[in-house]
Amino acid sequence: MKNVLITGVSGGMGKATALKFLNNGYRVYGLDINNPDFINDNFFFFKVDLTSSEEINKVYYQLNESNIKIDSIINTAGIYNLDSLIEISEKDFIKIFNINVFSIYRINKIFIPLLNDKGKIFVVSSELGPLDPLPFTGIYAITKSTIEKYVYSLRMELQLLGYKVILIRPGAVDTGLLDVSMNSLDNFINSTSHYKCNASKFKDIVNSVESKKISPNKIGNLIYKVNKKKNPKYVYNINRNKLLLLLNILPKRLQNKIIKSILKS
Repeated sequence: MKNVLITGVSGGMGKATALKFLNNGYRVYGLDINNPDFINDNFFFFKVDLTSSEEINKVYYQLNESNIKIDSIINTAGIYNLDSLIEISEKDFIKIFNINVFSIYRINKIFIPLLNDKGKIFVVSSELGPLDPLPFTGIYAITKSTIEKYVYSLRMELQLLGYKVILIRPGAVDTGLLDVSMNSLDNFINSTSHYKCNASKFKDIVNSVESKKISPNKIGNLIYKVNKKKNPKYVYNINRNKLLLLLNILPKRLQNKIIKSILKS
């Protein structure tokens, strides 16, 4: 029986991915700070704070002592935040980096000794990763663009050891993150002292983008399909927003002018 390790297994994309692998005869080792709402004889859950190397190492030691080998490491864990870069607290600024960037580094570094020869590492990024950030998405976009550079660098290095590294780049997905993002935006609108009118207008843009969300099952299906490929591509895009892509084709000066005209009070 083949084994995969999945982070964020209690969230929408992580859960969908875990169930897809379980339904196809895999054994899944899942990590999350929240308890999952499903059980399976081949599902082994570890309640872990991904910001803690100590807690992650405890799981590694358990698997290593049991001689468990992993065929794929799948990083789906992440958090979302909408705020302005001059108002976000230092605590929240550090937290989103700690989860969206550093936890992926920790997981891959700690568990790679258990990865089988020719194993795969998946990292779920965002359609915002390679794009210029919109106002108030800056902190989230910065973490995702950082991850894009990290994953590319990791792929360049691990190809020398025979491993495959794959980036999954989705647009809006119908997960708990969407609810979190809207709550985050509402909190920002209520608390900002500089951008109340601008943020309210920005919410209309967010609602438009997120209305085109897809089921997390499509992410799970994609990761499972790619996992079976002998020579997968580096990047797999899914449900990217065409207007965002078009906006980023324009010169940066024109992008700024357009956004200002839309959001300026």
